[in-house]
Amino acid sequence: MAEKKYSLKAFLFLHKILLVETWNKIYFQRKASNSHTSQSQFNKYSFLANGLEILSNETLMFHMEEALLKSSSVFPYFLLVAFEAGGPLRALILFLLYPIICLVGKEWGLKIMVFVCFVGLKEESFCVGRTVLPKFFLEDVGTEGFDMVMKCGGTKIGVTDMPRVMVDCFLKDYLRVEAVVGRELKVVCGHFIGLMEEMESSAFQLELKEILGEERMDSSVIGISCFNNSFDQQLFSCCEVLYMVSEADKKNWQALPRAKYPRPLIFHDGRLAFRPTPVATLFMFMWIPFGIFLLFARATVFFLLPYKFSMPVLCFTGLKGTLLSSFPNRADDEQKQGGVLYVCNHRTLLDPIYISMCLVQPLTAVTYSLSRVTELFAPIKTVRLTRNREKDSKMIKKQLKQGDLVICPEGTTCREPCLLRFSPLFAEITDEIVPVAIDFQVSMFYGTTASGYKFLDPVFLLMNPTSHFFTRILEKLPKSFTCQGGGKSKFEVANHVQAQIAKALNFECTSLTRKDKYMFLAGNEGIV
Repeated sequence: MAEKKYSLKAFLFLHKILLVETWNKIYFQRKASNSHTSQSQFNKYSFLANGLEILSNETLMFHMEEALLKSSSVFPYFLLVAFEAGGPLRALILFLLYPIICLVGKEWGLKIMVFVCFVGLKEESFCVGRTVLPKFFLEDVGTEGFDMVMKCGGTKIGVTDMPRVMVDCFLKDYLRVEAVVGRELKVVCGHFIGLMEEMESSAFQLELKEILGEERMDSSVIGISCFNNSFDQQLFSCCEVLYMVSEADKKNWQALPRAKYPRPLIFHDGRLAFRPTPVATLFMFMWIPFGIFLLFARATVFFLLPYKFSMPVLCFTGLKGTLLSSFPNRADDEQKQGGVLYVCNHRTLLDPIYISMCLVQPLTAVTYSLSRVTELFAPIKTVRLTRNREKDSKMIKKQLKQGDLVICPEGTTCREPCLLRFSPLFAEITDEIVPVAIDFQVSMFYGTTASGYKFLDPVFLLMNPTSHFFTRILEKLPKSFTCQGGGKSKFEVANHVQAQIAKALNFECTSLTRKDKYMFLAGNEGIV
């Protein structure tokens, strides 16, 4: 009797397995005409990525988190939203809720993160999805996933679990995806209320018809995903063929190199310079009290100690640097009236101070824009330009008669290995020009911002656990490459200096300007 009972249980268990497998096959492959396709095509993502030409003219629908990004965790992106759009306190609340987010499951965890990050934010001023997140998304894109998505010659449709406002700019502007499908956030009186709109299957079908049109709705749609919730199942039910991505495959993916970015990443904003995983975020909040102490200690060294003694002390606190120098012939300079104009690229607001420390002499910094608070506490003399060419030219000539100057012709900082267009104003003022190449790497916080509070720039910069600045003072510009001595135009001189600095740093020259940066990141012309 016991044997019959166990045999019946075994039969029912096998029957259940067969029903589940049969249902999965029917769901994965909708049309009977494709029943000859092997099941391995649904599970073996590498088979599609290694040269299959099936995507040449087909419509591709892919899940961004599962088919494109190396990491399936969306927590770091929500923490970026919380920190950059809501502030450190909102980010701390989200971090403290992380254990609960992990326990309640994917869908409810997503709803909690959306509520904490977005509730109360203004819809009109929300720009993190355009200015901050694309950098971190690009750094998390897998080369294998990217190659397969780019093989599609037809319409590309990106699907995401995150709110659409977070990924729309990244997929459309940086990956050239034609359409993005994701849930919208509910808005009341111009503010997000932290809730997502529920997308029904019928609503998705209507949206898909708008994207593809009536004629192409009947054509085959290829999907790449990983079913983790019912939302995915609704979206990908229209796919004729579906390929699955496993976590085992994604562990072997390589990061997408910068050279393969469909659109160059030049401008981005935000304070966090690292990917805020749970462990990294814990370290950040633990570091902040020590960072505040270090901020005051470093600022005291900058103000009180002579340059000769301040550099070793700052190096001990984590501000390390490398100096390569071909100093100008000071014997010749002493016979001339006036000072030398040091022309450098712009990485942080401390660039002129570092040049002064490297030269072990006080310099006057000519700035295009500097917050009044930063200007008040600057340890070196600063002179603000008025953006009136005649007035600025007279003012710089007057300052040069009193001593050496340092100027950043880009007019604003650039975080990426690129140089913005150099303003030619400096070229027509003097022939005593010394190019200076500067690079600055931080470990936790960026010390620049376009849309945030500029007076906090030195605060975040000096709170970094470690920083490294590279300074290379190049040879003085020959007379043959100047306006007065060589008969060159001011534009030729400016472009030559830009090219020299770019070569020294292995950076790329661009024709982008300060106005381009601020219009993209802040929606204004950057006048402080």
